[in-house]
Amino acid sequence: MKRIYQIVSLAVICSCTINTIKAQSRLLTLDSVLARISANPALLSYDAKISALDAYAAGAKNLDAPKLSAGLYQTPYMIPPNDGSFMISAEQMFTNPAKLRAKEDYMKGMSKVTAEDKNYMKNQLAAQAQQYYYDRVILEKKLSLLKNTRDLLEYMLKDANIKLTYGKEKLNNIYKAKAGLFELDNTREELNNEIRQKNIMLNTLMDRDKQTAFAVDTSIVVKDYEAAFTDTASFAAARSDIRGIDRNIELQQLNAKAEYSKRKPDFGIQAAHMIGFGNMANQYVLMGAVTIPVVPWASREYKANLKGIGFEVDELQQKRMETLNEAEGQVAALRAGISSKKIQLKNYQQNIIPAQQNNYKTALLAYEQNTGDLPSVLDGIKSLQTSRMEALDRLQELLQLQVAYERENEKY
Repeated sequence: MKRIYQIVSLAVICSCTINTIKAQSRLLTLDSVLARISANPALLSYDAKISALDAYAAGAKNLDAPKLSAGLYQTPYMIPPNDGSFMISAEQMFTNPAKLRAKEDYMKGMSKVTAEDKNYMKNQLAAQAQQYYYDRVILEKKLSLLKNTRDLLEYMLKDANIKLTYGKEKLNNIYKAKAGLFELDNTREELNNEIRQKNIMLNTLMDRDKQTAFAVDTSIVVKDYEAAFTDTASFAAARSDIRGIDRNIELQQLNAKAEYSKRKPDFGIQAAHMIGFGNMANQYVLMGAVTIPVVPWASREYKANLKGIGFEVDELQQKRMETLNEAEGQVAALRAGISSKKIQLKNYQQNIIPAQQNNYKTALLAYEQNTGDLPSVLDGIKSLQTSRMEALDRLQELLQLQVAYERENEKY
């Protein structure tokens, strides 16, 4: 008998150990989630686009293909001809090196703009992941609170059934307590459904199987952003959308250089060899060519383009100022919101919830001393749960503001 007890005990211990290991292996911290965001297809597509632009830039210094030609030259209509010649010629145009460098610099600048677009998208995805993670944490805390409330109701229901046996409780109050338990079942199912949805959203962001279950770290760090100071220069340097506008301005400046380089001439060379017919001697042609792009009828296009690029740069500079102004206003509003939510949360923790606890304890003491009734205790339990749930709602709203603040400052 003793040996059987030892075997059973060992099996229970092993089972608990295995379950603990599995539970630990399923734990996914916030840092782990953020680290896996880099595998999101939306970010990988930017990498492919950057590689494509770099590949295009590699061919920016390409020259025009040479031109080869062959045929009869100044040959009379007679067979066999006694004049003219058979000519073989080759031509090659050489684009001005300044034009090629300007074109290459412009195409390289395009990939820098795309890189900032990728950083912006990564910041947005990280903010979504952090918000989903915090939502999941709050849901876990609500489930724990729900279990605590259920324990209180079950205790009251047992006590009420005992009193009912001695005629000191009413049957309708028993049913009211049972109805409260059933309501908790619905609330628990709703919370579990929301947890499943958050899991799917997080798995989607991490590009994993959507049904993969995992546990979360329920510890929360509330940061003191309400007292932070925003330095405009540092703030602009931290934001990828502002940097993206800066890269676009630089790109337009490179475009202007490319357009301005069109005023520079291109060069060409032509060589030909002619085999004469009859008494005609063999001859050759060797000629050089140069374009004159500064003539009025050839310079209209690049002059108009330079003027248009100047207006586009002005538009981008105004957009930069507008984006920066809106972002600074948003950050200031978020700091005010964070401060307000912290005051509300502190009021719940220090005043509202303790008052509701005292209300519940007073009603419970009166009920145990047969000077109170069960509905008062049930109302006390419900009010206490509502206050705690509302405190968690305020905490969730505070975390949402915190995530929004970090998203605006690109702290990911």
